[in-house]
Amino acid sequence: MKNTLLSLNTYHYRRGGSDAVFFDHQKLFQDIQWNTMAFTMRHPKNELSEWEQYFADELEFGHDYSLIQKMIMAGKVIYSWEAKAKLKKLIQHTRPDIAHAHCIYHHLSPSVLSALKEEDIPTVMTAHDLKIACPAYKMLNKTGVCEQCKHGNLLHVVKNRCIHDSFATSMLVGIESTIHKIFGLYKNNLNRIITPSQFYRDKLIEWGWETDKLVYIPNFIHYESYKPHFKAGDYFLYFGRLAPEKGVDTLIKAALASGVRLKLAGTGPYEKKLRQLVPDDCETIEFLGFCSGDTLWSLIQHARAVVLPSQWYENAPISILESYACGKPVIGAQIGGIPEMLKPGQTGLLFETANVEALTEQMQAVQLMPDSQLDEMGHAGYHFATTTFTVDRYLDSMCRLYRSLGVKFMH
Repeated sequence: MKNTLLSLNTYHYRRGGSDAVFFDHQKLFQDIQWNTMAFTMRHPKNELSEWEQYFADELEFGHDYSLIQKMIMAGKVIYSWEAKAKLKKLIQHTRPDIAHAHCIYHHLSPSVLSALKEEDIPTVMTAHDLKIACPAYKMLNKTGVCEQCKHGNLLHVVKNRCIHDSFATSMLVGIESTIHKIFGLYKNNLNRIITPSQFYRDKLIEWGWETDKLVYIPNFIHYESYKPHFKAGDYFLYFGRLAPEKGVDTLIKAALASGVRLKLAGTGPYEKKLRQLVPDDCETIEFLGFCSGDTLWSLIQHARAVVLPSQWYENAPISILESYACGKPVIGAQIGGIPEMLKPGQTGLLFETANVEALTEQMQAVQLMPDSQLDEMGHAGYHFATTTFTVDRYLDSMCRLYRSLGVKFMH
């Protein structure tokens, strides 16, 4: 007999960071001889799954739908009876010992949590974002960081057009979140919420979540698959999405002010505006486009430092761990979960979020630092990542959590 883990997520392919955790988490439990089942949405890019006959129908908002189709979709966003029924069929086929949800919000909806509760299956969810508090996921809108909904009035979502700056979409999400809150679809149906950062744990408590429902379990990294390169390079690196909340505009202005070399690896909706910040005759700032695999790892390994200039409540960025695993120090914004992953002066430096002058000073300091000091910081970051954010620690914490919810391990 083996234990069985049911994992729930919107997509069954590696679309983003939370999807990577969904797959990596399953793999860890497969490695300790668990059976794993998946429940996601059907999608053309999905990886093959023996469970796909049970998956919910595709729901993509960018398509050109008729009015009736849009109305049906709006209903599914709030509470998908279809996803609930299909999940119940899957559970009848093979009953899991525990269910672990990742990102399920609009596409599967919390109806799946109701199904698990009705079947008396203990259920946990990893908070990859702040959706269970803020209807707009990020506590961010076009004005910057926003916590106006903290005291329960979700009309601010509509008033501020928090979702894609659209009145209609913001209205739908406002209605969705209000209904979910009234019926306690998350609070009543989840046994525990896992937060990868202490910051998210504290923020959810501020927004009314019970302390004993929240468990801090940090992310992990397979550091043995990275090759550290401690020798200091001659450029600074940003890798990630080029989106407004990432603060790359602050980084470009600071790089221009300090005169350092900067490489930007990534694409996104803000790229055109960011390129306009760079003078035509500037030879120190390079846009490299999307980079991955060996190309990206080489860029990180040969950098002087990696910069994370975020302007929103980051959770627990894997990019910091990847930088450490490559032997590089990190300059990070003092926001969200970033400060708890940095040891100022040891593994990197912190600066006040969105403060161009403060970031300029830190980049100049790193530029002028002796290479030997940067090598030491790289070693300290590598040691921090490889002793604290380990697979063993993550797996041990998860197993203890599952046991605390009544799962009897078969071996």
